[in-house]
Amino acid sequence: MPYPTERMRRLRRTGVLRGMIQETRLHPSSLIYPLFIQEGKGIVEEISSMPGISRFSPDRLQTEIAEIASLDLGSVLLFGIPENKDPTGSAALDEKGVVQQAIRTIKKEVPELVVITDVCLCEYTSHGHCGVLDGEEVDNDATLDLLARMAVSHVEAGADMVAPSDMMDGRVGAIRSALDEGGFIRIPIMSYAAKFASAFYGPFREAAESTPAFGDRRSYQMDPANHREAMREIELDIEEGADIVMVKPALAYLDVLREARELFLHPLAAYNVSGEYAMVKAAAARGWVDEERIVPEILMSIKRAGADLIITYFAKQMAEQLKDKG
Repeated sequence: MPYPTERMRRLRRTGVLRGMIQETRLHPSSLIYPLFIQEGKGIVEEISSMPGISRFSPDRLQTEIAEIASLDLGSVLLFGIPENKDPTGSAALDEKGVVQQAIRTIKKEVPELVVITDVCLCEYTSHGHCGVLDGEEVDNDATLDLLARMAVSHVEAGADMVAPSDMMDGRVGAIRSALDEGGFIRIPIMSYAAKFASAFYGPFREAAESTPAFGDRRSYQMDPANHREAMREIELDIEEGADIVMVKPALAYLDVLREARELFLHPLAAYNVSGEYAMVKAAAARGWVDEERIVPEILMSIKRAGADLIITYFAKQMAEQLKDKG
């Protein structure tokens, strides 16, 4: 119909009308909240580059977990920071390790909360790389067994899902085989399938104490310029047994997320990473952006691009806003 018969503004006039035709919606159940677990006791320590985000020792998790549950957030993603690190990341396999302790604490406090664990060695190795080294190269195949054992250890402690983030070739298949052999056939894998070697990870590396001691991770994480390669990575992880696949980071890779949504039927996650979080917090602190408005806009863009699940440090904040809207 020619103007003025067709008036698009008719359905934008009130909040109720806009809500009736809203095409994309956020819900707390689709948000996953990352938690940094520091080995030790009595620790609640804010991360300087991530205002509002803290490291917790396992014994100080109760209040945080209760708050997460009260906001109807259904899941958390755990990252561990051990007291002692070595070249092979052996602390990651310890049944009394920091993440294993945290899993048991959370499951005791809120059994229904879905606990997902990051499976990677970077926080546990003295050199900060995501696998064991052969000289200054990460040995892909030697790392697979350690990742598989780490995943099994987390599940034995009570984890509901494991999330390998290391980007070693074949790690999803190795973890799936180890879980099945251990009798954990019902435990899903959420794979960091298309994880790019991004500059947006800076604050996370402070938070997790995982900055490489030398070099970088470009020999195993993806080149930010490559789009088709991301689809190959996702396809391979699905073939190896991934139940959920992920694109990381989110905002600079919405095109990758959209293509993945169009090509694959598997549930799709996106990680709204630490650098994306820190930029908003820094700009909001200076009054340059309206944080209450920009956070849902960012998360909605990720959802609109095709993500079923969003891992985000804004999860609690967004859940509170959604709760206030009732």
